[in-house]
Amino acid sequence: MLVDIVLEVATTPRVALLARLALGALAGLVAAVVMDVPMGRQEGGFTPAYVAASVLRRTTPDEVSFRDANVVHHGAGLLAGVLYAVVLTASESVVPPVWSLGGVDLLAHLVAVGVVVGFIYGFFAYLVLPRAGRRIYEEQSTAVRGQWLRSSLVFGAALAVVAPFLLAFV
Repeated sequence: MLVDIVLEVATTPRVALLARLALGALAGLVAAVVMDVPMGRQEGGFTPAYVAASVLRRTTPDEVSFRDANVVHHGAGLLAGVLYAVVLTASESVVPPVWSLGGVDLLAHLVAVGVVVGFIYGFFAYLVLPRAGRRIYEEQSTAVRGQWLRSSLVFGAALAVVAPFLLAFV
């Protein structure tokens, strides 16, 4: 009986952290799906997804299928959601609490969203895009970066709304 109580107390923070990471991943996936809307409306809006998939597949963006681009795009959303949960958890221990929003502190939440949006934009625009096929980088890098910036901001807005709602259950 005492062992059960000790094990329950010892695992509760771990379970809470794992739940937070899983819900962060889900929030990132939802935000990536929401991000599909502006990407689909922009001319060449899915180019960033094709470019990212081409880097992972070590091929040119023209040789990447729509399915592969979508898998990479939504997988990146999942990972960005996990990053959000990690940054949020770290921020909550550093940033003074201001106001609770769905179970998370507003200021720590905004810091986490800002870090994630900055990271996903910078990672794609300055690491992935230059490594992709030289043709896109040389001919369309400014346009592709602009598309990615707009899409990243939509991702951040969706994450800012969805994450507190999901994390309220932890």
